[in-house]
Amino acid sequence: MMRSLYAGVAGLRTHQTKMDVIGNNIANVNTTAYKSQSVTFRDLMYQTTQSASGANATTGVGGTNAKQIGLGVVTGAINTAITQQGSAQTTNNPFDIMITGDAFFVVNNGTQNFFTRDGSFYVDGAGNLAMTSTGYNLMGWAVNKESGELETSVSKLQIMNADNMSYPAASTTNGRMTGIIDKNDTKINSSSGSVMNFEFYSASGYKYTAKFSVHSTTADSQYYIALEDVLDSNGVSIGDTKLAEIAFGEALKVDISSSYSPKNKVTITYNDPDAPTHITVEDLSGNKLTNFEIGPHDVPLSTAETDAIKALYGLDLAGADSNVNRISIAADGTLTVLNKTVNNAAKLNYDAGNGKFASAGGSGNGKLNLTFGSLEGFSTISLDFSSTQAVNNNGSSTITMTSGDSEGLGAGRKTGDMIAISIGKDGKIIASYDNGQSKLLGQIAVAEFANPSGLAKEGDNLYSATANSGEFSGQGVDITANGGYMQTGVLEMSNVDLSQEFTEMITTQRGFQANSRIITVSDTMLEELTNLKR
Repeated sequence: MMRSLYAGVAGLRTHQTKMDVIGNNIANVNTTAYKSQSVTFRDLMYQTTQSASGANATTGVGGTNAKQIGLGVVTGAINTAITQQGSAQTTNNPFDIMITGDAFFVVNNGTQNFFTRDGSFYVDGAGNLAMTSTGYNLMGWAVNKESGELETSVSKLQIMNADNMSYPAASTTNGRMTGIIDKNDTKINSSSGSVMNFEFYSASGYKYTAKFSVHSTTADSQYYIALEDVLDSNGVSIGDTKLAEIAFGEALKVDISSSYSPKNKVTITYNDPDAPTHITVEDLSGNKLTNFEIGPHDVPLSTAETDAIKALYGLDLAGADSNVNRISIAADGTLTVLNKTVNNAAKLNYDAGNGKFASAGGSGNGKLNLTFGSLEGFSTISLDFSSTQAVNNNGSSTITMTSGDSEGLGAGRKTGDMIAISIGKDGKIIASYDNGQSKLLGQIAVAEFANPSGLAKEGDNLYSATANSGEFSGQGVDITANGGYMQTGVLEMSNVDLSQEFTEMITTQRGFQANSRIITVSDTMLEELTNLKR
């Protein structure tokens, strides 16, 4: 039989294999992350009819080449364009992820790890991230519950569990006052002062509000801040019993200048017109302060005097205003409180030259503690006043109090419910909560291979490691380590180039057609040979 018949058959088979590959490529033109394949041919064995001979210098005869007849063609290799990136398809699904680079997602079917570029994932009924198509678990580094750090070996990523669905509450440990104190501010100089609210949390997540007030003193560039009350989450005072357990600053004696005019029209009489050192103040109702010496007076006074002052000025030195230490009455009958004791208070001192903060309660670092005694569920709160200054601001103070330090640490929080999950470019999965907190739930690991084209296709967009691809260590790598990254809301499309495939289809068809002609021509020649006997 003619060797060309077998060469033609080999050619038909090989081109049919190539057509099978082309057909599979075109069929998968819209398959997520599909990597196209191509076929290369290699010539088959050769039959040598005459071996090569060398030149003979003695006889002068030249050398001859070998005479070899080829026996056809076979498939040399089927290559996968595994490192060629497919185009991006936008889905806006946060769990659709595209890898940029040469890495692969690691998925597991319960017994074996596989590798894929198909980044279409979802959260299954057990809270695990899994492949949408197969349900295989996506692998990555889980967070160690004890240390809060990422594990070093890959495991399934259970992002929706009881521990992750909420963020625990925490008590407030830091707070600070910021802004400007202006000595010309009418609120600062009033008896009630400039009132500020400081919100803080208990360990169980309940919110409370401490009411502070800032007041001016007669000393240059000196003010004081006092704790007035603490309100619960309903805006109701916690009451005197609980309030007595809360401490801030000290019982502070402050020099002030707070004036009181008589409540009604009064008559001023000098007891000795020639030496006007004592006066008698009397209103139309008969309330009378008799023979009172003009100028400063230390409290307490006589019962008759305190009664008269209460009736004339509304200042109850024996009751609500018993913290007053010194008063002064002027010749026109105006009463001024010069010094009083303020509980839970601290002095705020500023540089008289430039208005910069100097000290709080005598502390140069500007920090004072708000403590809660025997009240349970509260932490001592360190309040920082060093960011304030006392300068001109057109008669308006801007001081405010906020929880947390300058970096927001120690602000405390309520219990938070999960409201969103995001995946970063490095594969880190971050949960956001409605109390303003965020939490690392894990990180998607990837696998990289020395020879990714050596991976074996397993169907379902999956690959498995082979001896020629290199083994998977079981630890995975951070995708950003070698310049890659992940992009959410998009999927990698197939990298099949239809124009290339159609061109290959034409050349394959022509090759198949030509090989079929080899068989028909060879058959004709054999027919001519058999006809020689006729």
